Amino acid sequence: MNDATPATENTDYDALTRDIAEVPAVEVIVTVAVNLMSAAAVKLGLTEEGDAHKDLDEARKLVHALAGLLDASTTEISSFHAAPLRDGLKSLQLAFREASFVPDEPGQGPGEKYTGPVYG
Repeated sequence: MNDATPATENTDYDALTRDIAEVPAVEVIVTVAVNLMSAAAVKLGLTEEGDAHKDLDEARKLVHALAGLLDASTTEISSFHAAPLRDGLKSLQLAFREASFVPDEPGQGPGEKYTGPVYG
């Protein structure tokens, strides 16, 4: 006999909806941005495991998505939130350029469509 209960039977979707409804939009945007940054750092090999999870194709997608999110939300979040996120994005863009065997032309790297060329 299996005593395990499927997760869907224990999930209180009404409570989750109420919880989400109480979270300010800025917090959602910042949380998503931080998650994209973290995932990109892993895919760039910037974690303790180093190259174990390195995948520049995946990193490119994550950095590009982060840049798009930040570009779209610039007027919606304060500079208090936006400034460190932009700094983190630039660091990831530079790390991508350094990790690439054949670096993209200036302005052609991940997210540079939104940020403009990134130089070290």
